[in-house]
Amino acid sequence: MKNRRLMVVVLMMLAAAPAVAQEILKGLPGTGSSALSDEKIISGLKEALQVGAENTVSLTGKSDGFFKNELIKILMPKELESIEKGLRSVGMGSQVDEFVLSMNRAAEGAAPAAKDIFVNAVKDMSFDDARKIYSGGDSAATEYFQAKTSATLREVFKPFVDASLNEAGVTRQYKELMGKAKSIPFMKTESFDVDSYVLDKSLEGLFKVLAEQEKQIRTNPAARVTDLLKEVFSK
Repeated sequence: MKNRRLMVVVLMMLAAAPAVAQEILKGLPGTGSSALSDEKIISGLKEALQVGAENTVSLTGKSDGFFKNELIKILMPKELESIEKGLRSVGMGSQVDEFVLSMNRAAEGAAPAAKDIFVNAVKDMSFDDARKIYSGGDSAATEYFQAKTSATLREVFKPFVDASLNEAGVTRQYKELMGKAKSIPFMKTESFDVDSYVLDKSLEGLFKVLAEQEKQIRTNPAARVTDLLKEVFSK
């Protein structure tokens, strides 16, 4: 009799096991109804990059967006530092400052063109990439994005920077500086591709600001300005 009762109890426990297991699984990360789907994660990451890109452009694509941001301010190239010292030593510091300002103005003028380029570049993100990025560091999406798209971005962004360089008078300022440097006895001058320098620094600055924006979305609830961002990054 006792054995029969024990067998009934065991059978009842086995019958209940699937339901119990389901309840246990619901509490585990990555399972149950609370788990985020791949589609949700990739949508959230793309939206984060889009919001980050918009914020990045609004912060950099304005007067002093580069020039007064110490994180991304474009400084005199290291290759020209000796020329800078020589020019400042003979009272031409203001001309050097104007050249530095012109480089930053060029970057600021080109920055708005980056928004559409950034947004279009995230369309091919795979589910596997999205999963890795989602569980990565505070700037994982930006780092992935930079690694995958830098060459293409540089090519597409270059015409905008070139136009901005001309508008800001960077090339003219550079030629004037080199002309003044040659007039200084014993001053050595070398050819330098200032256009490529400004292009590289412009992209570098944009990615730095984008990384900061991504970090904000990941760590600061107030930066999650859409329902999708709140759902994806609150987990």
